[in-house]
Amino acid sequence: MHELVVNADLNKDEQYSSLLPQIDALCEGEPDLIANLSNISAALQQQFHWWWVGFYFIKNEEMVLGPFQGPVACTRIAFGKGVCGKAWESKGTIIIDDVEKFPGHIACSSNSRSEIVVPILKNQEVIAVLDIDSEQLSKFEDTDKKYLERLCDFIATLF
Repeated sequence: MHELVVNADLNKDEQYSSLLPQIDALCEGEPDLIANLSNISAALQQQFHWWWVGFYFIKNEEMVLGPFQGPVACTRIAFGKGVCGKAWESKGTIIIDDVEKFPGHIACSSNSRSEIVVPILKNQEVIAVLDIDSEQLSKFEDTDKKYLERLCDFIATLF
């Protein structure tokens, strides 16, 4: 049994610095990808209380919904469509301060106001993305980008 130590009183940098080693420990010795990604999305949700945290896998030239925490989500996303599709296309992290101002945004939930999508790369190819939505505008910043990219580098090793 693993227990996550959550401390919201820390600044964001300290929260990530505390959380990432715990995520590593949660995954240690567990060979199942779905189990690990389920725990990772739960740990991020528990620490930061974001609206939606989850993964999309690249399968047959489209993204397919993977493990997540939050309300029901879009099941499939095409290459280049929405924030997730654009992150796949660009192979880079995308931060959107106001999703309503993003051309082609796919509204899986009207409660989503800002978003960050981080591609997970293996051999320079996107194999999945980490998608996180917030109910607040401008929720994500460079600190999130830095740590979530580091987390996605770790996640790539789980595939």
